[in-house]
Amino acid sequence: MKNEQAKKILSSRLLPALFLSIAIAFVVGHVALAEDTTLAAAYKIISSKQFIDLTHSFSPITPVWKGFGQANFSAAADPETGRPYTIEKDGFRTFFYSLVGQYGTHIDPPAHFAPNGQTLDQIPLKQMILPLVIFDMTRMLMKDPSHALTVEDIKIWEAKHGRVPSGSFAALRSDMSKDWSTNPQRFKRYPFPAWSLQAIEFLYEDRGIVANGHESMDTDTTPDLKSERWLLNHGHWQIEVMANLDKVPATGALIVVSWPKPEHGLGFPARAFAILP
Repeated sequence: MKNEQAKKILSSRLLPALFLSIAIAFVVGHVALAEDTTLAAAYKIISSKQFIDLTHSFSPITPVWKGFGQANFSAAADPETGRPYTIEKDGFRTFFYSLVGQYGTHIDPPAHFAPNGQTLDQIPLKQMILPLVIFDMTRMLMKDPSHALTVEDIKIWEAKHGRVPSGSFAALRSDMSKDWSTNPQRFKRYPFPAWSLQAIEFLYEDRGIVANGHESMDTDTTPDLKSERWLLNHGHWQIEVMANLDKVPATGALIVVSWPKPEHGLGFPARAFAILP
């Protein structure tokens, strides 16, 4: 009888301790997983997400500012003979591309306007992957097809989505990209829906964004380019002629942007894509 009582007392003391140990081990295990900061863990998360291409393909008939002119793609040739390389005769083929740097979806570095601004090869690598926020102005364009996003528009957006995160990339959705191939004449109109100077200043100075982008070929709705001139002369860069912003949520995504590295480059077609949350 005494043995049975001893067993009950021992059991009543050990079981809670055992359950507590299991609970602690469970919590510690989950915390350890949550704190896994290896690149392998980050890649596992990123690779499971949806990727959205924010870049247009471009060709010799792509819309471009009339002051630059169209690109030219031609078969690259042997400089000694002038004969184009072919798969049949040489086992390979390649293009010779002739185009202005600001062509298709492209980056404008500060040096595009600023005499002492950063060139393409000087922009920090860490600025090539950033949190992404999208300002959707499509409803505003129903009343004003050339609307310039205002500070008030941004504050209305923040009331719904929260403060624009410091260190982010701000993109302006106008759905112009949907006309890239089907109605290229839309890109020859002026003015474009774009940013107001006050909105650009507010986003960089008050919200601390790193870069901005838009679907049109201009930052401004006005011919004096105040917004573009301000942001490039203040050491910032932008992506123009973006695509598929309608497929990205207002917040929570990441943007990855890359471009070639010409020495002292003043602009180049870029490849941008979003990783959805």
